[in-house]
Amino acid sequence: MGLFDAVLSAVSNPGQQGSPDQLGAILSTVQQLSSNHGTDAGTTQTLVSVVGGYVRSALQQQQATAGTEQAQATVNQYGGTSPNAQAVEAVLGPVMQQQVVQDLVQRTGLDPQTVQSMLPTLVPLALNFLQSGAHTDNPQAGNPVLNAFLDGDRDGDIDLGDAMSVAGKFLSR
Repeated sequence: MGLFDAVLSAVSNPGQQGSPDQLGAILSTVQQLSSNHGTDAGTTQTLVSVVGGYVRSALQQQQATAGTEQAQATVNQYGGTSPNAQAVEAVLGPVMQQQVVQDLVQRTGLDPQTVQSMLPTLVPLALNFLQSGAHTDNPQAGNPVLNAFLDGDRDGDIDLGDAMSVAGKFLSR
């Protein structure tokens, strides 16, 4: 699993932002979000996976039009563990945001208002996960986690939900 390998490498490299504490904070926030909305683990993994797919598409589009540096700047600016509606607007925009909500309603059976209320937490969490590969001394330098997520070889084997699930097992959560 290339993405998780990149995250694991970032966690063990003091020159990158990733740490067990960062991963733990992300996973705790996902668990809290799940608890607050009464969703089971499978539904929550679906939410993270689907949102991750849309974030990936949006960042790939940014990368194609404005360069990898712009995609990294978006990750740096909006990654976090707190709800941030601006992150949803900046990354997904209104059209993609509607698509995400519709997709998640169909896949999870949750109502649209619940899904909409979860996006301001899910999008920054996805970006925070990607931020783990950023260099501590130069956040704009190459980010192997972001590169793995954007799947430079286009083989399509990237799933943020799976990577977070493996990270949870790694951290015994």
